[in-house]
Amino acid sequence: MTGMTSSTRPLLNRRLAEFGTTIFAEMSALALRTGSINLGQGFPDTDGPEEVREAAVRALRDGRGNQYPPGPGIPELRTAIAAHQERRYGLSYDPDTEVLVTAGATEAIAATLLALLEPDDEVIAFEPYYDSYAACIAMAGGTRVPVTLRPHEGSFRLDLDELRAAVTDRTRLLLINTPHNPTGTVLTREELAAVAELAVERDLLVVTDEVYEHLVFDDAEHLPLATFPGMRERTVTIGSAGKTFSFTGWKVGWVTAAPGLVTAVRSAKQFLTYVSSGPFQYAVAEALALPDTYFAAFREDMLAKRDLLAAGLADAGFEVFKPAGTYFITTDIRPLGESDGFAFCRALPERAGVVAIPNAVFYDHREAGAPFVRFAFCKQTGVLEEAVKRLKTLAG
Repeated sequence: MTGMTSSTRPLLNRRLAEFGTTIFAEMSALALRTGSINLGQGFPDTDGPEEVREAAVRALRDGRGNQYPPGPGIPELRTAIAAHQERRYGLSYDPDTEVLVTAGATEAIAATLLALLEPDDEVIAFEPYYDSYAACIAMAGGTRVPVTLRPHEGSFRLDLDELRAAVTDRTRLLLINTPHNPTGTVLTREELAAVAELAVERDLLVVTDEVYEHLVFDDAEHLPLATFPGMRERTVTIGSAGKTFSFTGWKVGWVTAAPGLVTAVRSAKQFLTYVSSGPFQYAVAEALALPDTYFAAFREDMLAKRDLLAAGLADAGFEVFKPAGTYFITTDIRPLGESDGFAFCRALPERAGVVAIPNAVFYDHREAGAPFVRFAFCKQTGVLEEAVKRLKTLAG
């Protein structure tokens, strides 16, 4: 029996047993194998601004960040994050005690939930949710309580009564994502005010994932929950450089919150990665100080791509939920005579040479997400035009 365990217990921790390999890995492999256009995973197919890339090269050459950076992140980046929050939202944070740099937003979410949850604490999250939320709640021993966003007049909306009804004596925190991946919903001022009121009334912590803060379209505006009355002290705000500057591989994210919350999150974070992305932190500090014209041009470019793909998907026969934010479009496949998003996405590369993601992976209530499929439009215009041409074949 050498090398074998005597127990029949599974090797994988049971909290993680339900998760398996992420759908993104499966679909990206399928894209490679079939030579399909990958509109599944949300990463750009071009690099961000040249001056930001050069800043990283300069830091590498100058020996800045090649050894462990400080635990909370380099001072230059923490100062830049605080300045960004102040300039855009009028939120003032102390770079020394209220800002923490993380290995992307994914680590920020993991460290925050590991720090703030005890076993059996309930976490309310808006379903469909980004897949790492469920896994991180599970790793922390928490219980996830989904509140489902449902289609209403062309977008997915939050039912505030359902949210209020989901809060119990065991609810520890609300995990909120706006702009929302995968639906593209941006919570309105009224919705956020109601969420804030509920959090204050029930004394809940709130974690807000705001990585798409610079990608809001049309009349939508991004309003950080921390700006609402009573929320500054109870909200952990998570941001990231990856989505805004198109350097997703650098994995530079951050947390801004009151000192006690940042200290708690840092206590967990130091035993996850300790530190990361040394030279890239210097580059992101410069990126955050780019003029408003950069952020405006980035948004305009993504808006044009959203409209191109949305029109193409509608022509191909999908029902399209035009996103108010993010770089994803959720579609309904029922007008195509389909109802199983998994089967549809697994067959789509052979049928049309395009890869998408079934939204059901983002649901606990799988049946609620079954007919919805997500496409990413953070790709070059020519790639999107070719994808639209290929998808037209679905319309017969």
